[in-house]
Amino acid sequence: MKKVITLCATLLMVAAMASAQDESTPLVTGGQWTTTSTPALKISEFFFNNWATAGNSQIDATATFFGNYKYTHPRYVWDNVADLAYGYAWQDLDDSPELPFFETRRKSNDKIDLTSVISWNAYRGWGASFTANLKTQFGKGFEYKGVGANQTEKVISSFFAPAYLTTALSFEHKRTDWSVSLSFLTGKTTFVYNDSLLAAGRNYGVLQGDNFNREDPSTFKHAYFALGSYVKAQYLKKDVLPNLDLYARAELFYDYKKPKNMNWAAIDSYTEGSESIPTKNYTLSDGETWTDLQGKNWLAKRAFETDLDFELKLDYRLLSNIAVNFAVNLKWDTDFSGMGKWGHWQVYQMAGIQIFFNWKTPKQ
Repeated sequence: MKKVITLCATLLMVAAMASAQDESTPLVTGGQWTTTSTPALKISEFFFNNWATAGNSQIDATATFFGNYKYTHPRYVWDNVADLAYGYAWQDLDDSPELPFFETRRKSNDKIDLTSVISWNAYRGWGASFTANLKTQFGKGFEYKGVGANQTEKVISSFFAPAYLTTALSFEHKRTDWSVSLSFLTGKTTFVYNDSLLAAGRNYGVLQGDNFNREDPSTFKHAYFALGSYVKAQYLKKDVLPNLDLYARAELFYDYKKPKNMNWAAIDSYTEGSESIPTKNYTLSDGETWTDLQGKNWLAKRAFETDLDFELKLDYRLLSNIAVNFAVNLKWDTDFSGMGKWGHWQVYQMAGIQIFFNWKTPKQ
């Protein structure tokens, strides 16, 4: 656990040092810092009482922070990004007088995404880059069932359970509004530092050894290192239309070792009703059967095993500190056992009005 804390502190210090750096004093002759820090608070409220079309009263508060700290040198660029979010929604799901108003509290957003990239320009927009990215969350995540007094909750995630550290040495092509990175030598380490989740079978791809005993935490493995290919494409355009900003990002990761864990030959020979499990390292989601995966061609198998993370954001500025925003984040990860019919798909969508502040590097 000390290694995990040290890792988090190191990455946070990267952003902190960039933020604290005196912009008027470059570290190296010819270089310059540019910084942007944007904290924001989004609050929404709905109230229904004796309303014909019905509805549930709700209050939602979400705090976000986006920081970009870039050091530009004629020979290289060091870019650091911190993207943080945390939100809660208080809901009135039951009109029973025995229960308090807004009796249900559920998390509406939770994200820690830290990125540090060093890029070297080589020829006509092409260059090389080294990227380190850490993704995890602040608090516990729950699976809820029922409402009001009948509601039950089960922990399915927490801080550093899971967490993903990706390091990649990439070929990179950059233009003014977009960039593409290609890496065939990428390390992706998955951490699950929560023994209760591991004991319950939620390992998020951290494969356990043959001596795994859910009653004995000393047999647990808390990290899994994958080596594979990584592709990242992103597009950021200010004023696509007047006052409208667009950001899109897509990341693909393929683990070279994963086909061994999938054991496709056993899956193809699986018959419905058989008690044998084709591989201990892959579990089925609700409503999914092994027959759904049988007979896939080579390309379909590779696509099934590839992790996808796609994000789209739209921000429309109404006033200097007020904006309307929309965001959607789609993830495909077969290491996530899923909840319900969505299986391995994870979907997050948000729309609202946001109050924000911008603190930028003063112009020279």
